[in-house]
Amino acid sequence: MRFPDTPLTGGLTNIRPAITDDVDLLVAWHGDPDVARYWDGDTFTRGEMLLRLARSDVDAYIVEAEGEPVGYLQAWFEEAGPGAGGLDMFLIPSARGRGLGPDAASTLARWLVGAGRVQRLTVDPYLWNDRAIRAWTKAGFQPVEEREPDDGHTVIWLLMAFHPKA
Repeated sequence: MRFPDTPLTGGLTNIRPAITDDVDLLVAWHGDPDVARYWDGDTFTRGEMLLRLARSDVDAYIVEAEGEPVGYLQAWFEEAGPGAGGLDMFLIPSARGRGLGPDAASTLARWLVGAGRVQRLTVDPYLWNDRAIRAWTKAGFQPVEEREPDDGHTVIWLLMAFHPKA
């Protein structure tokens, strides 16, 4: 089971798989400097985004609030470590500060663990991104350790692991 049979419903958000019809929206979102700065400035063409949505090791989702798309959430899976994976997410600027991120992240994380898609789930916010660290913490992720820049990170980042609250 790659994706849930129906959209996932949190307390504030719905999470549904991203589809081809979402490509232009995702390209526009990533093109916004206030979104791109959290993704190392990466932007994507339509063709690149189509390829990103077709990746076998990443499941892409759209976060919706009040029936409107407000963010992107992806689950990635480690090939070398079966049962291990992680999440990445952003919300559009107008959706931030309302608890939507933690709600969406917790909803997807609980489904991934409950459905047996992963046994260990992590996130990797940059240490300078206090807002993201607070949001991931509210979603049930706890700090594990600070890490130095590497192939996937341009600055010091924080490894956080999912520990669902009862």
